[in-house]
Amino acid sequence: MDRSTRLSPQKRALRPPRRGTLLGRWGDPRRARALRHPRENTALLVCLVVTALAVVGALNRALDGESGQPLVVLAIPALVFFVRGQLYARQRVNGVRISETQFPEAHRMVVEAARAFDLPQVPDAYVVLGNGHINAFASGHGARRFIALHSDLFEIGGRLADPEALRFIIGHEVGHIAAGHVSYWRQFGVSVADIIPGIGATLSRAQEYTADNHAHEFCPEGKEGLRVLAAGKYLYREVDFADIAARAHTDQGLFVMLVNLLSSHPVNTWRFQALTDRSRPGRLL
Repeated sequence: MDRSTRLSPQKRALRPPRRGTLLGRWGDPRRARALRHPRENTALLVCLVVTALAVVGALNRALDGESGQPLVVLAIPALVFFVRGQLYARQRVNGVRISETQFPEAHRMVVEAARAFDLPQVPDAYVVLGNGHINAFASGHGARRFIALHSDLFEIGGRLADPEALRFIIGHEVGHIAAGHVSYWRQFGVSVADIIPGIGATLSRAQEYTADNHAHEFCPEGKEGLRVLAAGKYLYREVDFADIAARAHTDQGLFVMLVNLLSSHPVNTWRFQALTDRSRPGRLL
C-alpha cells in the first residue's frame, strides 16, 4: 500500500496525478483494477463473446445475400455512435452545466472526484430536470466524458442540505468513467448482450458495484445517501440503512434472485449489504 492509499479521500482528491503514473486516457488502470468487482471482467467477456458471435453471424448471412436482420445487426456500431452523440447533445442543450458559478458545491465535488481517481480531465457535469425521478448517469461521446444529475438529487444534497449524499453519488458516476464503463468500444461490445435478459444486466450490476467501490473510497460517509433509492428524497432520513443491509441475509428466495437477475442494478438489500460489509464483494446472482 503506497502513501496515497493511506490518505483520506478528501486529501487525495486535492492532489494532481503523480508524474510517472501509468495513466490511461480516463484514469489509473491500477486503481481501476483494485476497485473493480471481481466478477466484472468475467461478465464483460461473456457479453463480448455474445456480441461478437452475433456480428460474425450477421456478416456471414449478409455475404450470403441475406438482407433485413443481418443488416440491422451490422448497423449497431453506427447506432451506438448516434445514440451516444444524441444523449450528450441533449444534456448540453437542455441541462444546466455545473460550473464554478452554477452549483459551485457540486462542481467542486466533480473536480475532487476526478482528481481522486487520477482522471487526466474533469468530466463535464449537468443538472437535468428530474420531474420527481431520482437518477444520475455517466456517459461519453468521442473523447468527451460527462455525468448528469437529476435536479431532484439537489433537494437531498444541494445547498449543503446533505452534501455527503451528493458527494457519494457524484463519486459513483465519476467512478463509472474512471472504470472505463462509458467508452464507445465497451458499449458497442456489449450492445447485443444487453438485449438478452440476464446477460447484459449481470454485467451492469457488476459495474454498479464497481462504481459504488469508487464512491465509497471517495466519500464513505455518504453511502447512506443511497437510502433515497428506498424511500425517496423526503423520507430517506427516517430509514435505517443497516436494517436494509441486514435483510440481505433473510429476504431471499427464487423470486428475489429473479428480480435481481433481470435488474440493471443490484437489489437494494444486496447493494446496501455490500457497502456495509467491505470484506466481501457484492452478490451478482
